[in-house]
Amino acid sequence: MTEKKLKFALPKGSLQKSTIDIFAKAGIRISIDEERSYYPSSDDSDLELMLIRPQEMPRYIEDGVFDGGLCGRDWLMENGADLEEVTELVYAKSGFRPVRWVLAVPENSDINSVEDLEGKKVATELVNYVTNYLKSKDINCDVEFSWGATEVKPGVLCDAIVELTETGTSLKANKLRIVKELLTSSTLLIANKDSYRDPWKKKKLENIALLLNSAVAAESVVGLKMNIGTSKIDKVLEILPSGKNPTISSLTREGWSALEVVIAEQQVKEILPKLSRIGATDIIEYPLNKIVY
Repeated sequence: MTEKKLKFALPKGSLQKSTIDIFAKAGIRISIDEERSYYPSSDDSDLELMLIRPQEMPRYIEDGVFDGGLCGRDWLMENGADLEEVTELVYAKSGFRPVRWVLAVPENSDINSVEDLEGKKVATELVNYVTNYLKSKDINCDVEFSWGATEVKPGVLCDAIVELTETGTSLKANKLRIVKELLTSSTLLIANKDSYRDPWKKKKLENIALLLNSAVAAESVVGLKMNIGTSKIDKVLEILPSGKNPTISSLTREGWSALEVVIAEQQVKEILPKLSRIGATDIIEYPLNKIVY
């Protein structure tokens, strides 16, 4: 009997490291034996992995070369591929938030709106999307493909660019200002439609989706444990963010309880001193790998 495999594409490039990190938190260890290898291995024997540029991934998955993979919604829209969207995963190269494609121009440019692009030239990697976007607004503009170093082109090789950004830092460093945000994009787990009709492959893809979502959900939260006098539990509940229902259990020490809760990591620095002041002891903050809501 032939061993079943799920042919899965991982993004090569800027998303590569963060994707491998998320898989590790999800419980799937991926390793690349050689620096230039395009064939990672993993501790999941059901997976057959390959690194592919996100820009090309949707058409390869649509053609059935892969059963599924991870790429941005931007490249799915750019390719116009007919695929199954299994789940959305909000993570990027350097953070857990959507990325943006923005129209940017030199600081001294007279372009202040999309309409000002009439008769101008725009450079971008997202040619099809930008062309269709401008066409929908009846704006005649020359949209050309940029092979890289896009931030240095405005004012010299073109009038404006549509570029991917997370924080806008690189644009500011190149003395560019953002005129308009055209598209927000997050990572998608996508699948070939025929593969998704196969019961085994569908279940495998949905299992991966659940694990990855639980890992992403755990990135911004931590667990908090403490011991507290039972008579002061109400005070703890007043301090914790609204809507948080901690697990409370009795200790062998009479009149004391153990309390455990999951909260946003950024809230700990405000909450912990307050808990200490009302008498909470043995407070422990610990990281989480996965949360399934």
